[in-house]
Amino acid sequence: MPHMLSIEPLTKEAFAPFGSVIETDPASARFINNGNTERFHALARAEVIGDDAKVIINIFRGQPRAFPYAVTMMERHPLGSQSFSPLDNLPWLAVVAEDEGGRPGAPRVFLASGRQGVNYGRNVWHHPLMAVAAVSDFIVVDREGPGNNLEEFFYDEPFVIPNPL
Repeated sequence: MPHMLSIEPLTKEAFAPFGSVIETDPASARFINNGNTERFHALARAEVIGDDAKVIINIFRGQPRAFPYAVTMMERHPLGSQSFSPLDNLPWLAVVAEDEGGRPGAPRVFLASGRQGVNYGRNVWHHPLMAVAAVSDFIVVDREGPGNNLEEFFYDEPFVIPNPL
């Protein structure tokens, strides 16, 4: 029997157990380059483990999911964090779960605006990229290097996300 999930707004406070929300905050802006550029410093920190590991920057192009959507699996990256920052100003979903003895618990679903990104902390259970409105591009910062940096888990019963729009 599928479990219906609710969709929460993405806020720094609600998402804190899973990582960081990446978004501008006018209170934290500092002007640089003779006042021509606003800098929003250290919005998230990339984590990597391993002597030969590197932080890399990618573009992922997500295809929109069909809703209602059945969440049947989650993944995590034990050797590094992974951030997603949208480029197209389109809403998207961040789906995460707390660790329950080496497996993900029930997912939580956050609706992110097209101006919000997230940095999933190292070893945080999350669903792969979930575009909702249209094909969407994201800057993705993650780890490259030796070692197995992917763990997947498949639920016995699906969790269902209703249409977020």
